[in-house]
Amino acid sequence: MNKCLIVLVTILTTLSCGKKEKPDLHLLDKSVFEKEVDGKKVSLYTLESGNGLTMQVTNYGARVVSLFAPDKNGKYEDVVLGYDNIDKYVNNKGERFLGAAVGRYANRIAKGQFTLDGVKYQLPTYNNGQCLHGGLKGIDRVVWNVDSVGENNIHLSYISPDGEEGFPGTLTIKMVYSLTADNEFKITYEATTDKATVVNLSHHSFFNLKGEGNGTIEDHVLMINASKTTPVDSVLIPSGEIVSVENTPFDFRTPTEIGKRINEENQQLKNGLGYDHNWVIDRKSDKGIELVASLYEPVSGRFMEIFTDQPAIQFYSGNFFDGKTTGKYNKPLKYRESVALETQKYPDSPNHPNFPSTVLKPGEVYTQTCIYKFSTK
Repeated sequence: MNKCLIVLVTILTTLSCGKKEKPDLHLLDKSVFEKEVDGKKVSLYTLESGNGLTMQVTNYGARVVSLFAPDKNGKYEDVVLGYDNIDKYVNNKGERFLGAAVGRYANRIAKGQFTLDGVKYQLPTYNNGQCLHGGLKGIDRVVWNVDSVGENNIHLSYISPDGEEGFPGTLTIKMVYSLTADNEFKITYEATTDKATVVNLSHHSFFNLKGEGNGTIEDHVLMINASKTTPVDSVLIPSGEIVSVENTPFDFRTPTEIGKRINEENQQLKNGLGYDHNWVIDRKSDKGIELVASLYEPVSGRFMEIFTDQPAIQFYSGNFFDGKTTGKYNKPLKYRESVALETQKYPDSPNHPNFPSTVLKPGEVYTQTCIYKFSTK
């Protein structure tokens, strides 16, 4: 009898020790995000992968507010930049695009102008005379419909009416954020239109694998599977050229510290005040989901891989942060303390016939998949 009792206790103790305890995360309170904006309800939703990732999302701008990932020792940090309440997003006085879905046209369109089917369209210009990320009120500044929410996914949709921000056609967008058991943050996009238009959607989380506000990203090690970029002028509009990265600070085909060459004497680095450029991915297929980039932080061991079916990725090294605004943990959001890695088509494609087309016509379906996969090493 005593032997049986000892065996039972041993088994229960072993099971208890093997069970993963839920980490004590600094999750934001849903109540500070519950508000009506433009007559629509805004809230905060918490998703879990079930295997180590926890993410909080608001339907205002379809924004990722926080994303907790463990380091190599099991310590959790929030690895995306964000604000601690909805008012700071709505009445924004700092970086506008934290964690947001961006479009209808991610990145820049020169002078906010393009011609489609013989008609010239004028979009809002506010970024050095260009249209950036869809205009003054892009999809980052609207309230998305929450169609369904599960433990590890949220289905969002938005209907952008014909003429919104100058774009033609009523664009219906459906987007799913999900956390997988493989610790992937997966984004799928789908869009249709009732009139020919241009579409280039993307995601604009700012990552620091040390944790929000925890120091420079110049020591992060970056890989981009791209042998070419699209060089830009002083206002970051592509010239139309597609040039080799060989023997330049833009060659990240071999994993390299971001800060190693960021201050080199180079006209493109001057134009971007660092890295803020579009890399042309060396794709193996036209439509497959492929590894296009990775980011590694050596001290924590956090490793993020980016997979997509898109032809390009924009890498931005946080050059315009000035530390005047604070994030969720009352830490200033400083210069070069975060990176954006945005999968997409090329900037200003409507004005460059040699770039991949971004035209969407009635009866066609725009699709995109982007995956940020987290692990440690």
